[in-house]
Amino acid sequence: MIDSITPDPPPWTQRTVLRQRWDQLAYFHWRYPVDEVQRLLPAELQVDQFDGSAWVGLIPFHMRRVQLGPTPPVPYLGSFVEINVRTYVVDRLGRRAVWFFSLDVPRSAIAGVARSVFSLPYCFGPGGHEFDGQSHTYQMKRQWPRTGVDTRPGCRIEFEVGQPLGDIEVGPLEHFLTARWGLITRRRGRLMHGSVDHARWPLHQIDNFDIQQNLVEAAGLSAPAGAPHSLYSPGVDVQVGWFTALPASVAASPRPDTSNTATP
Repeated sequence: MIDSITPDPPPWTQRTVLRQRWDQLAYFHWRYPVDEVQRLLPAELQVDQFDGSAWVGLIPFHMRRVQLGPTPPVPYLGSFVEINVRTYVVDRLGRRAVWFFSLDVPRSAIAGVARSVFSLPYCFGPGGHEFDGQSHTYQMKRQWPRTGVDTRPGCRIEFEVGQPLGDIEVGPLEHFLTARWGLITRRRGRLMHGSVDHARWPLHQIDNFDIQQNLVEAAGLSAPAGAPHSLYSPGVDVQVGWFTALPASVAASPRPDTSNTATP
């Protein structure tokens, strides 16, 4: 059975391994053919669909106050810009989760530790975030790992924040793209699931944006087509649970189409 989509998290029963804040976050999502995204995923996972499509997101935000377990926030390394490319999946237990194609940060130590400890595809390159009182600008240029192509993956994202969205204005698609209570990665040949917990996302419109990027193509996907679905959030405090291995013996869940399963 596939978990339903809920804008509020399930009760937290996990051992917390990470605490952090996700700040000044923007969501830009494009539709993709299901088969194009599915071919990039482990066979044990199925693309999570909405309205018959896979969805690929380009997500810039500011990570702040990273804490390991009960320790104080990590100085200097605990605050940095991140720009990730992601899609949405269902595992063999029917749990909806995020699958990351890449996570770019301007901290080489963060990229190295996250790859070795959590097996997440972190990448390193100079980048930053500026806000001039009207427009947010995120930028990143990947230096490591090398891709073997002349043009290094990177992006520049500029946007303006619009009006806040009330609960009645946040529909099933918005919940599908934002209300994700887990992430999955592969470690030493096994898929690992980490639970995620935070308050319901406060969401805003994005009024104007300009995106120049090739991070999505660097993930092995075709270039995004058309205008993205866009949202902004001022941020939430987050905790992440200890990663656990997915059982290999559970039958794979059927491929979902979640057009009408979100709960407002």
